[in-house]
Amino acid sequence: MQSRSASVSINGVTFNADPAARPVQVDGQDTIVKLFAHRCASLGARTAHREKDFGIWKSYSWADYWTHAAWVGMGLRALGLQRGQVVSILSEDRKEWAYFDLGIQAVGGIASGVYTTDSATQLAYLLTDSQSRFLIVENEEQLDKYLEIADSAPDVQKVIVLEDEGLHALSDPRVIFLADLYALGKQAHEADPNIFADEIAKSQPGDTALLIYTSGTTGMPKGAMLSNENIMAAITAGAHGLPAHESDEQLCFLPLCHILERDVSIYFPLAAKCTVNFAESPETVFSNLQEVSPMTFTAVPRVWEKIYSRVLIMAQEATWLGRFAFAQALKAGRKRADALAKDGRVPMLTALNYTLWDMLVLRNLRRMLGFDRMRRGGTGAAPISPELLKWYWSIGVPLVEGYGMTETSGIATINTPDENRTGTIGRPVPGVSVRIAEDGEIQTKGLNNFQGYWRNNEKSAESYTADGWLRTGDVGRVDEDGYVTITGRLKDIIITAGGKNITPAEIESRLKFSHYISDAVIIGDRRKYLTALVMIDQENVEKYAQDNKVPFSDFASLCRAQAVQDLIRAEVEQVNREFARVEQIKDFRLIDVLLTAEDEELTATMKLRRSFVEKRHKALIDDMY
Repeated sequence: MQSRSASVSINGVTFNADPAARPVQVDGQDTIVKLFAHRCASLGARTAHREKDFGIWKSYSWADYWTHAAWVGMGLRALGLQRGQVVSILSEDRKEWAYFDLGIQAVGGIASGVYTTDSATQLAYLLTDSQSRFLIVENEEQLDKYLEIADSAPDVQKVIVLEDEGLHALSDPRVIFLADLYALGKQAHEADPNIFADEIAKSQPGDTALLIYTSGTTGMPKGAMLSNENIMAAITAGAHGLPAHESDEQLCFLPLCHILERDVSIYFPLAAKCTVNFAESPETVFSNLQEVSPMTFTAVPRVWEKIYSRVLIMAQEATWLGRFAFAQALKAGRKRADALAKDGRVPMLTALNYTLWDMLVLRNLRRMLGFDRMRRGGTGAAPISPELLKWYWSIGVPLVEGYGMTETSGIATINTPDENRTGTIGRPVPGVSVRIAEDGEIQTKGLNNFQGYWRNNEKSAESYTADGWLRTGDVGRVDEDGYVTITGRLKDIIITAGGKNITPAEIESRLKFSHYISDAVIIGDRRKYLTALVMIDQENVEKYAQDNKVPFSDFASLCRAQAVQDLIRAEVEQVNREFARVEQIKDFRLIDVLLTAEDEELTATMKLRRSFVEKRHKALIDDMY
């Protein structure tokens, strides 16, 4: 074991000076729940998070956080939860998600999230594979999923329901409500107030804290085991690379099952002591953004694409003077952004021109979007178009791309507003090393690398090289300055009939920059040329059809409309100009069904499963060849 490193203070919080050294500590704490206890004791009445209740934002303190997590932990312990057992959480984002996450871990349990879009069959698989002893469900809809498959999940001893609406007449010995659990936990906590703190003191860096199931793009989901040390290393790396301030406001809206949002909205704020606002729902995120005006905001590329599309539509609907002003403001912003990207210095005339157009147009645009206090935007979990990143910098929003996966505890490389190279995923975060294998695979080493897959020693062994580096499955390169670029997935490399190796990710990313295209899958393995299956952006294409008097009755007829086909063909041809002839798309077909995370073609994080798409739409593919 390495010796303890000297410490360094970042925004008043003490971290390891060497993030690769053990033990990993934040303010002297070496586990998630010890840090949680330390924060609650020192911050007390300060606001930890906010949530809307009947349309009004209400504040909840760190003392509230501690009390409810204690009731949860002690309640589950009274019901029979043992150290090392799994508890699954099936709910949208809300303050109770955090209470359960920390309460479960505090008494030695392992917290595992389930996507609310998962079907009853998927829920049965997750509960059985994880051997979950308890299941937390948000409401009647999610409870129905469990009741449908209850016999297939015999390990579940009790289900706790957060909302009782529509369930007042329910009488089932397997089910209790949140108020009942709180009462049980409160009674146990008052009987012996020291037990909860004593259980927290037992936590060790090597204990498994989280079980996070991968999205399953290549088969059934696998449960990645993340230890306290893994998460504390991620917290430390994030603080060194993208520090947050105590005064920061954040907005939580991505699923907390996903490691990215779990890091950003639960674990990183434990270190930063900042305030997290829980969005009402994924559908209200844009209005909640306007209300909160966060200083930092992290989202997947699809969200950034939707905001961009909305702005373009508003610009198109503006008067000719408005369109002219917006175009000039963007031009001024792009010149400034290009200068910043080149050497960090902005010429005086460029700066003055930007200041003028910022006052006239861009400042109001950011205020309208909820970005007026934005110090840093972040994107990850999927590729994003470099042009989209440049567009946000042009309007005055420093949007930076990072990279991580469940198996790296959500973080491995990042760009920062001061050290940013558009088109790359940034440099390795402090404490993480990156190398490129002979076959081009990106491999990482660091204390944030996961323990392995739950009950799957074979897959766990396959995830690491003989000398202990994590195989990411992504293909890429590292430039002379240490910036990493992903060029594709190892398993997705297309080898054409002519023997040309093509990584489709860059082409797909460029297609998705079009605000008329939601997603795309490039086809061409062992074939003479490339083609594409395209998912259109329903909202933007429908508006195009209405503006141009294109008749349609439903989504399928919209996709079949000749004007829509011509629209997408023009977008494809535009992208083709940026690639070599062998990499150009010769034909395409539109997927004419609306896909949701409940469909096999999409993961819960809204990424297309290439193998499922190719199988499900084989007829469309064959038609192109």
